[in-house]
Amino acid sequence: MTEKEKMLAGKIYDPNDKDLLELRKNAHNICKRYNDTFEDDSELRERLLNDLLPDHGEGLYLQGPIYFDYGAFTKIGKNFYANFNFTVLDVCPIVIGDNVFVGPNVSLLAPKHPLRWQERNIYKSDKGYFTDKEYGAPIVIGDNCWIAGNVTVLAGAKIGSGCVIGAGSVVVKDIPDNSFAAGNPCRVIRTITEKDSVSHLCDIGDLTERVK
Repeated sequence: MTEKEKMLAGKIYDPNDKDLLELRKNAHNICKRYNDTFEDDSELRERLLNDLLPDHGEGLYLQGPIYFDYGAFTKIGKNFYANFNFTVLDVCPIVIGDNVFVGPNVSLLAPKHPLRWQERNIYKSDKGYFTDKEYGAPIVIGDNCWIAGNVTVLAGAKIGSGCVIGAGSVVVKDIPDNSFAAGNPCRVIRTITEKDSVSHLCDIGDLTERVK
């Protein structure tokens, strides 16, 4: 297996393999160019996103700045929105469904590192350069999810469809469909139901007047 094949399969791999270094460098360069664009330069931004994320649906909008390790290993459905500082370390496949909205400072982190320092520290490979041992696990986010600001989703986690993840949460395990979940570690608070419809809340205009 190539180092890329090992990486995508969740096996121990060499992150400083020359082919992986080149793929990361390309993704990082595209991110830098995207982050330097103006919001009204929509044609250039679209071209850069098409290069970075070849497997995405229509209606993609990334506010920027953005940070991707590879991009090519992330699949995004239609009508996706991410606010400032969206970070994706896609050393394993990351799959995001349709109609997903992401707040600022959200990170999707597929890499894992050994807990024992004896296996985690940098070493000299048999090819003569310094590297370390890494591995990862996929991340999946279902359709129609809202991921609030400062959420971190860790390797191996799956968020079901129709979920809301509260601000500042760290998602370390699977979250079932239609859940409101929050915390560190993130846990299910309750199921989202029709009772949560905004139609049951006071009129937004009246609330604004009362706050004044």
